[in-house]
Amino acid sequence: MIRPAMVYLSKRLALLLTTLLAASALIFVALDWLPGNAAQLALGPDAAPEAVAELERQLGLDQPAWVRYGHWLSGLARGDMGVSSAYDGTPVASLLFERLAVTLPLSALAMALTVVLALVAGWWAASQHGRWGDQLVMAVTQLGLAVPSFWLGMLLVLLFAVKWQLLAAGGFPGWSAELGGGLWPGLQALLLPALSLALVQAAILARIARSALLEVAQEDFMRSARAKGLSRRAALWRHGLRHAAIPLVTLGGLQFTNLLAGAIVIENVFTLPGLGQLLAKAIANRDLVVVRNGVMLLTTLVLVLNLAVDLLHGWIDPRLRTRTAA
Repeated sequence: MIRPAMVYLSKRLALLLTTLLAASALIFVALDWLPGNAAQLALGPDAAPEAVAELERQLGLDQPAWVRYGHWLSGLARGDMGVSSAYDGTPVASLLFERLAVTLPLSALAMALTVVLALVAGWWAASQHGRWGDQLVMAVTQLGLAVPSFWLGMLLVLLFAVKWQLLAAGGFPGWSAELGGGLWPGLQALLLPALSLALVQAAILARIARSALLEVAQEDFMRSARAKGLSRRAALWRHGLRHAAIPLVTLGGLQFTNLLAGAIVIENVFTLPGLGQLLAKAIANRDLVVVRNGVMLLTTLVLVLNLAVDLLHGWIDPRLRTRTAA
């Protein structure tokens, strides 16, 4: 049992490293081919050519592309992402990880809401198959598939912040109680943006959960559970959800990557100081060092999450480990 698991893990880690290397090359080439001069944009159109040339030297823009790519990779290996030209020489790593303290909790809260809403809706629809409850859930999820998350976010602001005045319309107080924030104020500030992300993703996951549960309901062990006196609803809740986990875990992992990407847009709607707002400003200021490392960080998070989903699949279904090791 140990050897197939180790082979499975080693192959997944090798694939992760190879994909990260390929992604880094694509990110570097895509940003390096952008038109314009980052040093000229930072100093303004009226800057002296000598000043522009000096800033190009400081940023390493006077070196060949392959040299700059090698320096970037070696810096990433050491944990050195360089400094930002738009933020007065602030280390890029501190900028990114400071903003991740907003983006990751937002995505995690949205994912938690997505899972809870989707499982309850999918379980209810499967238990009411062919009746009004099933039809209601399908209609609501169909509507959720058609609604963009940013539009839903603005609608939630109108309802909960403007009309009912229950939550703030935007901004983030921080996680530190000494600076006027704290855990509860921070979660309150993230609730509306997380809900606007979760409702759209929950509509997708609820449909998959319903289909998986309906398929599991036809299995022999479910008939045995019903024969012992369990209702259809109770049998699906106690036994069906666990056996329908593999497609739900697969889609859930993909959805978390969508939530990370959606958080980039939602942060600008709710004026949250997260990674999305940082990247938007960096793109506007042509701060390529921040953009390059920020996109690479997001790519790494997505790939590591996909690796975690693969490992979870192997834990849920040992047959996957055996087939991969063979």
